[in-house]
Amino acid sequence: MTLELDVQIAVDDGEADIPPSEDLEGWVKQALDTEEPSAQLTIRLVTIAEMTGLNETYRHRSGPTNVLSFPFAKPELTDPPLLGDIVICPDRVVEEARAQGKPLRNHWAHLVIHGVLHLLGYDHECEEDAIRMESREIEILAGLGIPDPYFSEQQVME
Repeated sequence: MTLELDVQIAVDDGEADIPPSEDLEGWVKQALDTEEPSAQLTIRLVTIAEMTGLNETYRHRSGPTNVLSFPFAKPELTDPPLLGDIVICPDRVVEEARAQGKPLRNHWAHLVIHGVLHLLGYDHECEEDAIRMESREIEILAGLGIPDPYFSEQQVME
């Protein structure tokens, strides 16, 4: 597998719980494994303020979200193919992991994989697509020894 991963840290990494670049790269590779043998993409880690602006501009939803993906139309001339950008808000990741009672590392892995799958064309706009995407996430995470993140959320809600 050929992966060109650009990790941009636009937060004070001394204050944020950011996983090592090797972990981010490993999770991206797991998500790409059977879907895209080579790729280039960016993961940008941003503040709550930047994520709020992006969420409001591109999704027309107020407040920050945990992860956004910006797929790039694959030009034929790039090798490996340019998939796009993933933007993650570390503060939201930490907040959600705590609220859902999940290990922080597991939540990071889930969100990186979730973002990559969006770049590969997966979405969750309708129930059928959501089931397909969540099934793929669960499969990839299981390969990393990480339990079903959706089962954990259901347990927390009960």
